[in-house]
Amino acid sequence: MSETGELKASRLVRDVPDFPKPGILFKDITPVVQDYEALKEVTLKLAEWAREKGVEAVVGIEARGFIFGAPVALELGVGFVPLRKLGKLPYNCIAEEYALEYGTNTVEIHSDSLHPGQKVVIIDDLLATGGTAAASARLVERLGAVVVGFGFLVELAFLDGRKVLSAYDIHALLSYD
Repeated sequence: MSETGELKASRLVRDVPDFPKPGILFKDITPVVQDYEALKEVTLKLAEWAREKGVEAVVGIEARGFIFGAPVALELGVGFVPLRKLGKLPYNCIAEEYALEYGTNTVEIHSDSLHPGQKVVIIDDLLATGGTAAASARLVERLGAVVVGFGFLVELAFLDGRKVLSAYDIHALLSYD
């Protein structure tokens, strides 16, 4: 593991072997969000990075991206836009399908949630293969907004998600090789 700075969160992320299936080593962020100081530190670090980009809205990817995205938006004094799985948002939506290892999934965003030219960061807890993040960027851009970066607590660098998002600025507080 390498870190971009010493964070309390780096000591709290725990490994859960064989979850959700055998052979997977799951990075559990639950202890980070249960610890006030760690959660505040992560929020402030992500907000500091986003502030430098002139962000006008924060998009959070369901579900753990909500945990970090909403407080980052509050810290920045901008709105928070939820990006959810298919069928979870109540108003007019646009959708984007993306490939999974076996099959596909779909994410949605309200069609009136962002405006042309609006500067947006997309926040999630973890960057793995980058598929969900890339689909999220396509949705934001279809609304005419500009993705100025992606912020993550954890990056699983060995899964090469950064390559899928190579057109964007990626900021991960913790990286596991």
